[in-house]
Amino acid sequence: MEKVRIQKIIAESGFCSRRKAEEYIAAGKVTVNGRPCSLGDKALPGKDLIAVDGIKIDQPRKRTLYYIMLHKPRGYVTTMNDELDRKCVTDLLKDLPERVYPVGRLDKNSEGLLLLTNDGAFANDIMHPSKHVNKTYRVTVRPDINDEQLVKLASGVEIDGRMTSECSVMVLDKQPGRVVLQMTIHEGRNRQIRKMCEAVGLEVARLKRTAIGPIKLGMLKPGEYRELKPDELRAIRTAITKGK
Repeated sequence: MEKVRIQKIIAESGFCSRRKAEEYIAAGKVTVNGRPCSLGDKALPGKDLIAVDGIKIDQPRKRTLYYIMLHKPRGYVTTMNDELDRKCVTDLLKDLPERVYPVGRLDKNSEGLLLLTNDGAFANDIMHPSKHVNKTYRVTVRPDINDEQLVKLASGVEIDGRMTSECSVMVLDKQPGRVVLQMTIHEGRNRQIRKMCEAVGLEVARLKRTAIGPIKLGMLKPGEYRELKPDELRAIRTAITKGK
């Protein structure tokens, strides 16, 4: 039997995405047969005992893959469990026979479309910048916005020491003291939309993700979820392929 990279085994078990598994390994939280491992290490699936923070990883097995879309409400964190005992998005999921995990993040005060799956490869493709899977947001900012700020947001601003890529920005509504924007990006940096707006002097009052690639939130109510339809899954796989 051929050895496989440990992060791949963890991802295929459905425990978390491959990227998250790499973070666990780098942080020294993963052991193989009781010994800490390093990035690049390999193991024998089904034979070596792999654990994350002491939790044994189920070895890859034939299982049903689930692709879930959830309307994340504000006030929930996008983690499997939280050390501060805050409400987690997985608390909203009931009666799923397989454990699924979030694809990317929405911060606690943000809302909208969140995908969850137990397909590690699919999750990694959605999140990887090289695939250019667009994410669309409805952003309410204060107090007002001018042409210069719009141009800066669209052409790229510096956040965390790096320029953001070009993005689409459209004014949907403008009232005294507030403006509603539609912003579409294909990166997935931490709190990117909020940081972009702050960089040009705007305060984000509300942030809602309305689409990931061709998948739209639609009429799904806050806290509700459903499986992706076959045509939706085909459409987002096509978007991933075109981004390669």
